[in-house]
Amino acid sequence: MERWPALELASTIRHDGNGGVADDLATVQSTARWIHQQADLLGGHVDIAGLSMDERLRGEIVGLRRAVRALFAQAVSPAPPSRADAHLLVPVEQALAHLNAAAAREAIVPQLDWPAGGAPRTEVLSTERDASVQLIAALARAAIDFLSGPRREQLRACNAPRCVRYFVKSHGRQEWCKPSCGNRARAARHYQRHNATTARDLPGS
Repeated sequence: MERWPALELASTIRHDGNGGVADDLATVQSTARWIHQQADLLGGHVDIAGLSMDERLRGEIVGLRRAVRALFAQAVSPAPPSRADAHLLVPVEQALAHLNAAAAREAIVPQLDWPAGGAPRTEVLSTERDASVQLIAALARAAIDFLSGPRREQLRACNAPRCVRYFVKSHGRQEWCKPSCGNRARAARHYQRHNATTARDLPGS
């Protein structure tokens, strides 16, 4: 399954399985664990081993997530955004400024590489040695690429009961982020229809 750093960042706010919302970036330790889980997505741009995770860096990642989720809410509009933070979203202009400033923290130079007998490809060179700056800038660039690319049109907020995830729609009829959410949504609809029928059949209805 294809993964996108921007969606992975937004998905650190998720349903906790008990009717509430979990935050994978709630502590320094959980944030460090999440970063290492993204090593395959970020390893080419970030010195993961050189990262020194602390409360300052955690706060920067959380701030970037807040901007990304505000822009995700804008992307799915006029459909409703994720219920997890719909009442806490920062203004779009503020989110854009935050994201662009984060991306600008690392100066990068695109270079064309064309191996013999192979296809040309682009490499990004940077002289930045601070792994935390690399991380924030890489996450911001990934969000810019995602939101300015074709996947933005397929971005959705899952409307299943209790789910707060954003997801990329992979086929025409997809309504939910995963099958279990579809099962919950269908069960909820059945329950609502059953209750409505029962109410109509009551004496005096």
